[in-house]
Amino acid sequence: MAGAFGFETAHRDLAVAIGEQLLLPAVRTAPESTAVVADGFSCHEQSRQETSRQPVHVAELVAAALADRTSRQDTRRRRDTVSGFVREMRTSGNGMLVRVSMIAAIGGLLFGYDTGVISGALLYLKDDLHAGTLAQQWIVSSLLLGAILGAVLSGYLADAISRKWTKVISGTVYVLGAVGCALAVNVPMLIGFRFVLGLAVGTASFVAPLYISEVSPPKVRGGLVSFNQLAITSGILLAYLVNFAFKGVTDNWRWMLGVAVIPGAALAVGMLTVPHTPRWLMEQGREDEARAVLTRLRSGDPDADVEKEIEDIKEANDREGSSRVRDLAKTRLRPLLWVGLGLAIFQQFVGVNTVIYYAPTILSDTGLTKSSSITQTVFVGVTNVVFTAIAVLLLDRVGRRKLLLTGTVGLTLSLLTLAVYFTSPALQHSAGYLALVALLVYIASFAVGLGPVFWLMISEIYPTGIRSVAMSVATVANWAANFLVAVTFLSLGGLITRQGTFYLYAALGVLAFVFFVRKVPETKGRSLEDIQTDLLTDTDAESSTEAVSTDASKPSSRHEWKETSS
Repeated sequence: MAGAFGFETAHRDLAVAIGEQLLLPAVRTAPESTAVVADGFSCHEQSRQETSRQPVHVAELVAAALADRTSRQDTRRRRDTVSGFVREMRTSGNGMLVRVSMIAAIGGLLFGYDTGVISGALLYLKDDLHAGTLAQQWIVSSLLLGAILGAVLSGYLADAISRKWTKVISGTVYVLGAVGCALAVNVPMLIGFRFVLGLAVGTASFVAPLYISEVSPPKVRGGLVSFNQLAITSGILLAYLVNFAFKGVTDNWRWMLGVAVIPGAALAVGMLTVPHTPRWLMEQGREDEARAVLTRLRSGDPDADVEKEIEDIKEANDREGSSRVRDLAKTRLRPLLWVGLGLAIFQQFVGVNTVIYYAPTILSDTGLTKSSSITQTVFVGVTNVVFTAIAVLLLDRVGRRKLLLTGTVGLTLSLLTLAVYFTSPALQHSAGYLALVALLVYIASFAVGLGPVFWLMISEIYPTGIRSVAMSVATVANWAANFLVAVTFLSLGGLITRQGTFYLYAALGVLAFVFFVRKVPETKGRSLEDIQTDLLTDTDAESSTEAVSTDASKPSSRHEWKETSS
């Protein structure tokens, strides 16, 4: 009996020793469970003195310990994914950081409002101004031509007069364009002032993510830069609501276009209250001012190291210097250029802005009246905002690449659904709701993937010295692709049918997915200077040899960079 007791005791000791190794790390990271674990081990001590207890098997105790630890880790992981951005903002951000990011993001609101408002205004102004299919396409697309020129100019202006003053000017120009559109008496006048609006929109949409990325700490940069995309989608929703509010008013389309004066003025005035970015100040040799701005922006962040950040910016500037467009063609920078251009072009070639510009038209093709089409378009806008907000919360936890790939799959399947719907008269007759559902899933998929990831990644992947120029090139490509899609959508519907157009966009979605899998890296949780160093190291290595680096400090694949804990 004594031998049996000794064996059971030894059995228990071994189980507890294993349990300690499994549980103690969890105890250190989960203080709330300490009392429970302590009680468990005190029970063990008591069991040493009670010979009548049933034997405890090692496997059972270890399995229970593993299950307990796994449960706690799963809970913690879910908590971190859902509220990580909010919690990090509480610890690493302050009121000033949030305020300047939101003001800068008004540039995205301008883009979103004019993208969305024309969808409803077009239903009414085409009758008032006698605009045919070609004229309608140019009314929509003239803004995009202006945006292309605005994006070209903004790369120079952002470096020459600062990110801040470039956005002040763009807000002022936007106000003038909105007034002109509201007062237009014919199609040429409307097209001209839409072009002026485009100058402002192209400039603001480029500088907004650039400004926010340069004031944000790494662990919340993804969420803050995506304020710009959230502002774009909020602007689209605001436009849909304005269209809905004014649909029964005399001269309704003029009111729809004229309301744009408000966000334009808000941008111009708001940007007067924010500081220059530390990186721009450092490029101008104004180090003391840059240090003062960084100190204010990092106030309250226990992980902030202002001096190290200043040194990182200084080293990056010294290493790269100033660059021109032709520098992007250099071998070491060419892969970065292709990533930015690929994201820019595919973001538009999957047809997203045809849904935004022509959503009421698409829905009216299903048999709805003008009024009902505008009403249902509001659901598209709400979905866009909701899922963009979800992306803001997830980008710094889940990562850019995962959301990009998941969203691309979702929008491609939605395009196929729309194509099948317009192919089948039976579906159109018996399942009229399917078109709206497909549009909503399409917009949700875009909003969590390509929508925010494009603007975020082009603000992250380029070296400091060429960041403005490279972002300008990517933005120009984006607006050019946007123009090409918008100016051909209605015509394509006549040439290859509506369903043929959606099949085409779906095929481009498949190509986009393949490109993203092969070329787009992960950047979450890293400083802009760290990203710059690693990317250029990778491209230099690829230029000199095809062999995979064996350096343990480097990632094994350009898609699997080391992710620092945020």
